[in-house]
Order: sequence, then C-alpha cells, then structure tokens
Amino acid sequence: MRPENYQPVEHPPSHEFELYFGPNHPGIEGNYALKVRFNGDKVENVTADGGYLHRGFEKIMEERLWIQNVALVPRICVPDPPPMEETYAQAVEMLGGLEVPERAQWIRAMLLEMSRIAAHLFIVGGCAATIGQYSNMFWGVADRDRILDLFEEVTGARIYHMFITPGGVRRDIPDGFLDRLSHLLDYLDARLPEYDDLFFDNPVHHRRAEGIGQMTQQQALSWGVTGPNLRACGLPFDVRRDDPYLIYDQLEFDIPTETGGDVLARTMVRRSEMIESTKILRQIIQRLPHVKGPIRCPLPNPLAWNIPAGDAYARTEAQKGELAFYVVSNGGTKPWRVHVRGPSSMHAVQVLEKLCLNARIEDIALIMFSLDACPPEVDR
Repeated sequence: MRPENYQPVEHPPSHEFELYFGPNHPGIEGNYALKVRFNGDKVENVTADGGYLHRGFEKIMEERLWIQNVALVPRICVPDPPPMEETYAQAVEMLGGLEVPERAQWIRAMLLEMSRIAAHLFIVGGCAATIGQYSNMFWGVADRDRILDLFEEVTGARIYHMFITPGGVRRDIPDGFLDRLSHLLDYLDARLPEYDDLFFDNPVHHRRAEGIGQMTQQQALSWGVTGPNLRACGLPFDVRRDDPYLIYDQLEFDIPTETGGDVLARTMVRRSEMIESTKILRQIIQRLPHVKGPIRCPLPNPLAWNIPAGDAYARTEAQKGELAFYVVSNGGTKPWRVHVRGPSSMHAVQVLEKLCLNARIEDIALIMFSLDACPPEVDR
C-alpha cells in the first residue's frame, strides 16, 4: 500500500534511444552493422561493427601457398576484385623479381577499368536506392551485368575471376572480344544522359545529398581518406597518375574532382570517373592489338615455389581508393606476413562514425553508401 502522502516523481520525457543498423538492413553495405544512439531523430554517437562477414584474410594468406592466395584475395572486395589480384600479384612480383610481359600489362589494365565502371554502377545505384530512387539501382545492376558477361567470357567467372596471377594473366583475350567491349562502351555512353535525368541531375537527389556528410580536404587527409572520397574534397590524387603502374603512364585521362566534400560531390566524382574509365578502355582497345608477345613469364612449380626472403609494398588505385599489400617472405613457399591496407578500413569506421554525428536518421544510409566501403576489407 502507498502511504497517503505519496507523490509520484515526474521525470522529463526521454528522447534518447539506441538502434542497430544492420547486419541485415537494406541501408547497410553488405553484412555490416552500426550501433547508433539517437536524440530524437539526430545521431549522437555511432559505433561501427564489421564482424559479420568474411574474416581474417591476412592470417589465412600466411597459411597458403603463394599461388593459392590468387583464389583468396578477390573475396576481400566482392564488387571490385581485380585490384586485389593486381596488388597482390605486384607484391609477389617485386619479391620474386618477375617481369610482367607488356601484353599482360595491357590486359590487366583493361580488366581493372572494366571493374571500376562495374563497381561504380553498383554503388551509384545503391546511393539512389537510399533516397527511394530504386529505378536507378535496377538500371545500375542490369548494366553492370553486361560488364560481368564480358568478364565471364575472358576469365570464366563473373565475380571471382582469379585471372591476374603473379607474372601475368591466365590466358589471352578471345577473338572478337575488343569489338564486343567497344559496343558495350557505346551502349554505356548512350545510357549516361538517362542516368543524368533519372538520378544525377534529379532535384530530389540534390536536395537530399547537398551538404550531407560533409568533410573538408584537411579532415579527409587527416582521416586517411583516399580515392573518389578524397577527390570529392578537391584534391586530384590518383595512384594511377601519381605513382604509375602497368601501362597507365602511356594513357591519357583526367582526374575528376569536386569541391563540396559532401554526398553530392562524392556521387558526381564517380559519375565523372566512369567517363574517364571509358576513355581509358577505348585507348586500350586501339592499342592492345598492336602489342604482341607472351601473356605471362615462366614460373617454377607453384607447389614448391620458394620466394626469396624480403618484403614488398605494392599499391594501386582501386575503385574505392588506394589499395596496398605489404607482404613479407622468409624464403619459404608461403608468405610469412601479409597486411592489406584497404580504403574501406578508414571510410567505413573512422570517417563514417564522424560524418554521421548530428546527421538525421534518414541520412545514415546515404552517407555510408556515398563513402562506398567494402565490409570484408574492414574485418580482413
């Protein structure tokens, strides 16, 4: 029984609560999760949790033969696997003193740029879906499939190609492939105005994206941002131009930039990069037929391949940003230590947690997709 003089204590209404975004949520890239604390509809704190997908790639690689890791590394970033193959192959080639034939270098660059366009189509569609423009997402997936058809023709696989190997590539391109690639580029060029009308120039997209998830160039540099996210802050840094590899120093292409540093700027940089990749591919289509010779250098028995002791650091410009492999050999048949420096480990944790602060609940998915992270890179 309550005493007769009992007076209930009135507490002010609480507007604070916590929610999990992911790992099964349409606004999250892959099997990822964000623990978010809100005050009303404003974000007060974000904690990223990447432990829901592939894990421990670096330690697994240390238990496998050098050649076996070619089948493992594409899984570190599913939407854009060729840069993983290329960067790992470069590190092994540095350690083993391997010289990649020129024709193989041209083929590698072709695959990398095809993958760049495919991955950009995928993520731009994801950005559109976060604001309810699902038609753009369906278009992006369908047009990306056209590129995957060509990957399947060359490599035998649509996603995990395992085609770029230390010393070269597995096989040459089939007859008529460059013509089919050229026709696909014509198709994509013709589609761009439709993407502009539907999404890139859409006033709804601009109102939702402008000023959201904004960072300055100085913040981007201090947080370790690379790739399109850095170029959206006005800095034209690209490994392909600033530290060339393969045959990129023989190609003409621009480094697109924007100055807004927000979701809109990051989206528009990716639109421009698809145009530049198309220009690169057209140059490769013109010049590759005139590059003759082998597609790989001779290798020893891969089951008993002892790489000389030493260490190597290789980096490339992946679709999501600067990608690097640091590989150490103790002279055995397996890597002694491997470290993967993927762009997503910064973009999906440190940067995402900071840019979401004070954002509204409906902007979380938009900010994450605009940063274009790959969850396996985080929990590698």
